[in-house]
Amino acid sequence: MITEDEIRELPKLEKLRLMEFLWSDLSANNGDIDSPSWHGDVLRETAKRVQGGTEIPIDFSSAKEILRSERR
Repeated sequence: MITEDEIRELPKLEKLRLMEFLWSDLSANNGDIDSPSWHGDVLRETAKRVQGGTEIPIDFSSAKEILRSERR
């Protein structure tokens, strides 16, 4: 098994490849993992805000750009 220290020593590109592989593998088997109960609570609260007009949904590309600009 790969250790945390070994992961830290990987070049950034290898870390990204590892992360993409892990995400792909985990999402392919998403039925194996139960979401915590608070996820449902957060989703319901968000749905209420959307229905009430206080939360405006945006597409994923726009969300990424907003998050990236906040980090600069």
